[in-house]
Amino acid sequence: MAHILVADDDDLLGELVRFKLEAAGHHVTIRQDGASALREARGGDYDLMVLDAMMPVMSGPDVLRALAAEQPEMPIVMLTSRKAQADVLAALTAGARDYLTKPFIPDELVVRVNAILKTAGRVQ
Repeated sequence: MAHILVADDDDLLGELVRFKLEAAGHHVTIRQDGASALREARGGDYDLMVLDAMMPVMSGPDVLRALAAEQPEMPIVMLTSRKAQADVLAALTAGARDYLTKPFIPDELVVRVNAILKTAGRVQ
């Protein structure tokens, strides 16, 4: 269905997200730091990104701001343990399409991703 980039430095969480999204028919690529995720997003053909806020090398909010400026049509879903109202509002204001906090329900992430992809016209 869609090609999704997951940016998270937690190996287990990344694999869980991959498993759930691939079970829903998507192709998933994982990057474990913000800078490599940004490079991958710039060079790849992705339909959506799932992005953690706290990552090494470059933070999720920095990646979000860069991609929102360069590729505003690519939906970005924040998936992070940062729960403060200021963090949520900053991400949504910067261009994130959705914001989920950890711990999260993996099936809810899949439903939200599918809804965003459908609304954005990124899947048939």
